Amino acid sequence: MVIVSVFSASPSSLNLSFHFGLGNNWNFRTFTRSSACLSQESRNLEPNKKQDKTSGIGKTRSATKDQIVISNVRISQRGSSPPLVTALKASAEQNAATFHFPGHNRGRAAPSSLTQLIGLKPFLHDLPELPELDNLFSPRGPILDAQQQAASLFGSLETWFLVGGTTCGIQAAIMATCSPGEILILPRNSHISAISAMVLSGAVPKYIIPDYNFDWDIAGGVTPSQVETAIKEVEKEGQKPAAVLVTSPTYHGICSNLSEITQLCHSRGIPVIVDEAHGAHLGFHPQMPNSAMHQGADLAVQSTHKVLCSLTQSSMLHMSGSLVDREKISRCLQTLQSTSPSYLLLASLDAARAQISENPETIFGKALQLAIETKSMIRKISGISVLDAQSFPNFPAIDPLRLTIGFQRLGLSGYEADEILYEDHEIICELVETQSITFAMNLGTCREHVQRLVSGIKHLVAASASTPAAKRKVEGGNSALFADIETSLIPRDAFFSGKRRVSIEKSLGEVCGELICPYPPGIPVMVPGETITKKALDYLLDVRSKGAVISGASDPHLSSIVVCNM
Repeated sequence: MVIVSVFSASPSSLNLSFHFGLGNNWNFRTFTRSSACLSQESRNLEPNKKQDKTSGIGKTRSATKDQIVISNVRISQRGSSPPLVTALKASAEQNAATFHFPGHNRGRAAPSSLTQLIGLKPFLHDLPELPELDNLFSPRGPILDAQQQAASLFGSLETWFLVGGTTCGIQAAIMATCSPGEILILPRNSHISAISAMVLSGAVPKYIIPDYNFDWDIAGGVTPSQVETAIKEVEKEGQKPAAVLVTSPTYHGICSNLSEITQLCHSRGIPVIVDEAHGAHLGFHPQMPNSAMHQGADLAVQSTHKVLCSLTQSSMLHMSGSLVDREKISRCLQTLQSTSPSYLLLASLDAARAQISENPETIFGKALQLAIETKSMIRKISGISVLDAQSFPNFPAIDPLRLTIGFQRLGLSGYEADEILYEDHEIICELVETQSITFAMNLGTCREHVQRLVSGIKHLVAASASTPAAKRKVEGGNSALFADIETSLIPRDAFFSGKRRVSIEKSLGEVCGELICPYPPGIPVMVPGETITKKALDYLLDVRSKGAVISGASDPHLSSIVVCNM
């Protein structure tokens, strides 16, 4: 039994005492939260009511002891302390006799090898789900407040904090919209999380072959016309897609026209899920492309840790509109996420939100200017190419903070160039591919590192001019890699089917039984249930020979492969 008593009549603060009726009549500690915390609950009770995204005004509750009244209260963003960070700090500073998990007991028994590396403070704040810290799956205090402030900042109706990365957000979004046997339209170069989501949900994939630049060996996004064609093909079979998934921006920053895609889908009552892992920063500067939420997406999952400043593995899931059942999202997240979430990860999401909230229109100004200057300097270096919007004319924008450099004219692969830059100049990139290297610029990028990058590329060009490598022509990847996909089993059936191992030479024409992809970027080349083609095998063997790490293959040397018994 849970009894909730509301005592304060103040609209700015509600003191809620939660008494849990347990066998020994234990009383858990009380906590105080602002009235803004309750606006998410009002949305939960009235899911069809929309919040004004531009005004930052939401429905919140002011209360007396006898009644709860709905009123309009502006949610404070700027200058306010991050609620979860504040609660975590206060809890850690208690002079308490602690008999709870984790076993390091607020750092008292922390391993010395790790404390020498990061100190004691992370352990001091590595706390479990104490009452004053709220509960991720039933938030009523600082987590609810933090998520609500994030929703206001990012323009969503509701926001969930994720400790399982964007992977669990994509999985939850697909599971909440697609039941077993229903069709999900998605790009074939979707992240591995979309494939695992189809295993979990039983969704049937309808793939869109992404736009492809052969010279760069890079896949782009999907266009509105491609989405429309896919929908019509499904409708011709007498079915309706359960959802459409779009990756925007891609790893290289290529943005799809989400406004047109969402309008097209919504006219048919189809929800749009956006894998916005690389776009949490979009919309926070006039030179930035708009975010998925502001282009009408129903669900958008962002890796807050990629370009914004939360800790690795922390992400957010944003929802808007009424096409998706929020209760399903909550249930799916409760199924997918740990019941012991890291409060360091959760607090870092709250802190990252607060950091942006201080100056949301200008915070990326310096980083953008530095990115523009960097690209300008690199374009002047002979033999070097910089990926720009002209390389993908069917798409409205490329993230200005993503820098992809090509070395084709030098006769160097991306793997060779990366090795030189790392070994000789200690330059660490984000992504290496056959023709290029991608660098992620962010709020922490400094001019000294940019100068080192430019200098390193100049030295690389000078060195390559006097070596035989400059005379070689680097072959691009297989541009038609996804063009002849044949699906024999849906991902879920393939995952649970009987399997056997065969040599790589004998695998041609078999049905793939494991998910194999170079990582990063985590785009599967072989998906369980697809027929193994020569193009896919040649591509995997080629990129592995050039230094790519192959993820998912049970045989890392690719001398054999697991196939389905048919």
